[in-house]
Amino acid sequence: MLVTIRPAPRGIGGVIAAPPSKSMAHRAVLCAALAVGRSHITHLEFSKDISATLSAAAQLCAAVDTGADDATVQGLGHFLPLTAPVDCCESGSTLRFLIPIASLTGQPVTFTGRGRLMERPQSVYETLYCEQNLRFEQSSAGLTVEGALTPGNYRLAGNVSSQFISGLLFALPLLPGDSQLHLIPPVESRSYIDMTRAVQAAFGVHSRWLDETTLLLPGGQQYHPCDYNVEGDYSQAAFPAVLGAVCGGVTITGLAPDTLQGDAAILDILRRCGAVFTRKGDSVTFAKAPLHGVDIDLADCPDLGPVLMVLGLLCKGTTVIRNAQRLRLKESDRIAAMEAELRACGGVLESDGGTITVHGCAERLHAPAAPLHGHNDHRVVMSLAVLAAAAGLPLTLDDAEAIQKSWPGFFADAAPLGVEVEDA
Repeated sequence: MLVTIRPAPRGIGGVIAAPPSKSMAHRAVLCAALAVGRSHITHLEFSKDISATLSAAAQLCAAVDTGADDATVQGLGHFLPLTAPVDCCESGSTLRFLIPIASLTGQPVTFTGRGRLMERPQSVYETLYCEQNLRFEQSSAGLTVEGALTPGNYRLAGNVSSQFISGLLFALPLLPGDSQLHLIPPVESRSYIDMTRAVQAAFGVHSRWLDETTLLLPGGQQYHPCDYNVEGDYSQAAFPAVLGAVCGGVTITGLAPDTLQGDAAILDILRRCGAVFTRKGDSVTFAKAPLHGVDIDLADCPDLGPVLMVLGLLCKGTTVIRNAQRLRLKESDRIAAMEAELRACGGVLESDGGTITVHGCAERLHAPAAPLHGHNDHRVVMSLAVLAAAAGLPLTLDDAEAIQKSWPGFFADAAPLGVEVEDA
């Protein structure tokens, strides 16, 4: 899908609602599926990722009925016999959350996916499964696991994706004995771990930190059904937030001030860059202000990386983004992808491993003659859309349909802000 994105003649400004948190929704759907009884999950966005988790839940252990923006999940209390692989589409969260749950089913479970999903590393689980003499077979075609995890002590690196830790958090409390997760420092993305724990607590399953690096997961627990409302997504709100910080006049609604989401760091990052905004309840309103580069640590908020690279180009001075190495293992190598596309627009930036240096150069940015590439990556596409609107550049972009992965309504929702999108 080839589109051209530009700011409307009236300029940028307006109100946009943050979409439902994809991270919270994944967690709520799986907790509901593992419960016995009916849960009602409200404020859902049926992106490809969330649809993959809902479909997997229905295939494994639940009856799922979806509405316009909600889902009723009837946990069956037992696992269903599998007659086909579980398709995780391109959702890393779906796959990594479900692998430990699959060990509870008493049958071999094969997962498939698309894009780069089956190339993304799963060595943390592979090591754990091999240590317990369980089946773990991964290829480009799929991943098969078989055998039951046992309660006990699990030791894993704290600087890997928190999705591995969350996956164990979902499954281990259902085992008959207690387990402990010993995380080797540094522990990154702690906010995502605590997000999992908070959603589990809403469904009656509890864990606790014994110290800064050790989690106790009491065994013999059971998920209980509940009604759960998904809060607004700070990682998606980062796109209109950067647009608002640069242009002013943008209000984002639906952002809980007491959130556990690590990507809420976007507001502090923008404040340090000189952004001016006010909060009233769950709404944040930006005024136009001069912005300057800062030093940013992505260890706890890696999904912000691509749009922060755009921000860096539009700030005065230099922006340094550190601990961004996990961006290379997403739907695309997000560092390489953003470097290529931003350079095509006149951007000046370079990277060394997980450190990205972006030089403010708003005055030299231009629309290239050839279309930019979305790299089949939703966050790359949305970041380049922010660049087009914030810098006043009519940018033509392919792979625009990649937004279906996380925010299908992104272009329609951004239209009231003055972001025009048309087929190219």
